Amino acid sequence: MIKLENVNKWYGDYHALVDITEEISQGEVVVVCGPSGSGKSTLIRTINRLEPIQKGRILVDGQDIHGQGVDVNAMRSRIGFVFQQFNLFPHLTALENCTLAPTRLLKLPRQEAHELAMSLLNRVGLADKASAYPAQLSGGQQQRVAIARALAMKPPVMLFDEPTSALDPEMVGEVLQAMKGLARDGMTMVVVTHEMGFARDVSNRVLFMDQGRVLERTTPERFFSRPEHPRARKFLADVLSPWQGTPDVRT
Repeated sequence: MIKLENVNKWYGDYHALVDITEEISQGEVVVVCGPSGSGKSTLIRTINRLEPIQKGRILVDGQDIHGQGVDVNAMRSRIGFVFQQFNLFPHLTALENCTLAPTRLLKLPRQEAHELAMSLLNRVGLADKASAYPAQLSGGQQQRVAIARALAMKPPVMLFDEPTSALDPEMVGEVLQAMKGLARDGMTMVVVTHEMGFARDVSNRVLFMDQGRVLERTTPERFFSRPEHPRARKFLADVLSPWQGTPDVRT
């Protein structure tokens, strides 16, 4: 579903992504983690061309999304993206936020778009908030509306860029539950997150990044029990709480 071939990106002299080559299969849930400044958010933003690349190729469902002549708007409409900040339209209700793009871009009849939006709001547990405006919703509720809005375009791929980082701790769980539901339904997902519980319980694979490189790619079981790269071992030792246990760091 997603293929990155020797992807490189620079910000001036700073080499932000270094020779990234990865494949993500349909239905796979891949968590990208690493310390701040490691390149993980830059990586995920290149997958829907929010960030340009200077070298390499990125294919999504067979399309070279950084190729010449690509209809960027049409391409992005097929890649759901959930941001750290919710980016809802403040003057539209939750329902209207979810129906706007399907009616304008997919040309769905208004009633069909309404029914789709209501089913998606129900899916994320917010059918009763359809008439509420973003300012009337908690942060967790706004992020769940953002997930429903992205799903309304019926994308084959969903990208999440630290979707819980702007939330109060008590709101994190409700967003993660919505994401777990998508994973159970077979959605292809790439998730940049510091939520190690989600990575451990839901992902099929973990990519660990530092300084623009993927240093480790493995199953969550192996990543949390026996990480191979020294930088990954240090990262886990720093982020895992004492009651979660520490990984086996024997060499």
